[in-house]
Amino acid sequence: MPNLTIIDPCDALEISQVIPAIAEHQGPVYLRLLRGKVPLVLDKYDYRYQHGKAQRLRGGKHAVIISSGLMTMRALEAAEALEKQGIEVGVVHSPMIKPLDEETILREAGVALHHNQLVITAENHSITGGLGEAIAGLLMRNHVTPRFKQIALPDAFLAAGALPTLHDRYGISTDAMVKQITAWLEA
Repeated sequence: MPNLTIIDPCDALEISQVIPAIAEHQGPVYLRLLRGKVPLVLDKYDYRYQHGKAQRLRGGKHAVIISSGLMTMRALEAAEALEKQGIEVGVVHSPMIKPLDEETILREAGVALHHNQLVITAENHSITGGLGEAIAGLLMRNHVTPRFKQIALPDAFLAAGALPTLHDRYGISTDAMVKQITAWLEA
């Protein structure tokens, strides 16, 4: 849909900061919200929502995860777990899926390419039509070609059930991310 803005906030802090920005925004907005109790994650990073901007939350020398919503929390947890194994992974939070913060994403992917780092997108969405494909398209159009992988849900009908069980089953839990990223970096 032309001119549609899509925002996938990470936590309760960001939700509280996004609402006033949406009220001032001209045009349609889809705000993806988590169900149940929404955790606080970004307060540790002195985070302040900036409408239309992605932000680096932590740096790393082996890979960078560009994520949105719930998956930013998972990316930060995975980065901490991987750090214990000597693997340094950066995390860039991109709450705006449409339009993307092209400048920040191209800069981060360009740095990753220069340092031979893996770029990973992580989203609580189908592998088709979401953040990962949007970033892949952006990189291709701009001839920025780092090693690139996606962590996302399969393009299929998914089972119903408790979220932790489903996230494990479909590879978007923190543990599944750690295993997958380790395997990609060892390949």
